[in-house]
Amino acid sequence: MILKEDRYFFEGGIDPLDLAGKYDCPLYVYDGAVIERQYRRMVNAFQVPRLRINYACKALTNISVLRLFKSLGACLDAVSIQEVQLGLKAGFEPREISFTPNGVNIDEIMEGAELGVKIHIDNISILEQFGHLRPDYPIGIRINPHILAGGNAKISTGHLDSKFGISVHQLPHVLRLAETLKLKVEGIHMHTGSDILDAEAFLQAAEILLNAAYQFEDLDYVDFGSGFKVPYRPGDISTDIDEFGARISTRFNQFCKDYEKDLCLVFEPGKFLVSEAGYFLVRVNVVKPTPATVFAGVDSGLNHLIRPMFYNSYHHMTNLSNPAGKPRIYTVVGYICETDTFGVNRQIPEIREGDILCFHNAGAYCYTMSSNYNSRFRPAEILLYQGRDHLIRKRETMEDLLHNQVDIGILSKVSV
Repeated sequence: MILKEDRYFFEGGIDPLDLAGKYDCPLYVYDGAVIERQYRRMVNAFQVPRLRINYACKALTNISVLRLFKSLGACLDAVSIQEVQLGLKAGFEPREISFTPNGVNIDEIMEGAELGVKIHIDNISILEQFGHLRPDYPIGIRINPHILAGGNAKISTGHLDSKFGISVHQLPHVLRLAETLKLKVEGIHMHTGSDILDAEAFLQAAEILLNAAYQFEDLDYVDFGSGFKVPYRPGDISTDIDEFGARISTRFNQFCKDYEKDLCLVFEPGKFLVSEAGYFLVRVNVVKPTPATVFAGVDSGLNHLIRPMFYNSYHHMTNLSNPAGKPRIYTVVGYICETDTFGVNRQIPEIREGDILCFHNAGAYCYTMSSNYNSRFRPAEILLYQGRDHLIRKRETMEDLLHNQVDIGILSKVSV
């Protein structure tokens, strides 16, 4: 978003205030140009014979966004059978979808196999069950490298106590099962966590995964997951994807030489591809001074954007209606009957009732984690693409809330 003559504009010259007027608030807006830029950055960072970028669609599953990634040449990372089905509806071929669920029963895994997608198995019990049922079906093995990495304990997935993946120390057991059941292991996979600050931690985990890969005779790919950090605050640090790409490419090319086969290098970015593309527009309902602070209450809450409450995440805020106003200190809160605080003691140009605020980095794990708590409607979603705004999800209505409810017709009159 660009500030020009005391007005903010999206890339391509679209005024966010015009969007707020046209579609109302609260409103999610995604900039397709930013998504394309991030995808190209990812592809250009790695110099290897074979590269595959699987968009981690749990970050943002709108089917129009999925179609955009398909048009760019991306494949898909799905973690539920429903995400698999969304991917197929968006036009991805079955083998362009990697299915990496966690804690599901064998029926969901078998459904993925029936659909023909790539499957990653992350526990020995399911590996053994699947091996008895479909020993002919190629699979990938998700390894837990026991590396503590990630910007928050809730998004660190590769450490010793994590529920994700098969412990690297259980690799001999996996190899025995593979040999006994004649399993076709085509890939090996890991994911250490999100918002990784230390690239060395990622590279250390990569080394563990490559050492494990040597134990399998006929792999087709090695999947390093993702976890690349994007900037949230002004001046914030982020993963230097070009430096990281150069280092991992050198190591991976050497691995392929030693393995005597050009394997496919796979990554599964979600936040890196869509976080910075997303903006969440809200309207200020009330400015409420108290003896301790000044609250700016907006027409949204943890039902629409739970990350600040759930992860203690930071989302930069701008006042779109009054960018040249005198900076003042506000605590920005929602309208839910909970303590749903978006930001504490934020310095923002003077906020007036009716102003439109923008929360940045709202593309990843924002709408997808929304709910109908307090029976509030979910907001609309807009995609900006090639200079035009496109409605890609309608705002919910009361009919949507009642759609799957069943009124059993209990009489309101109660006998005493």
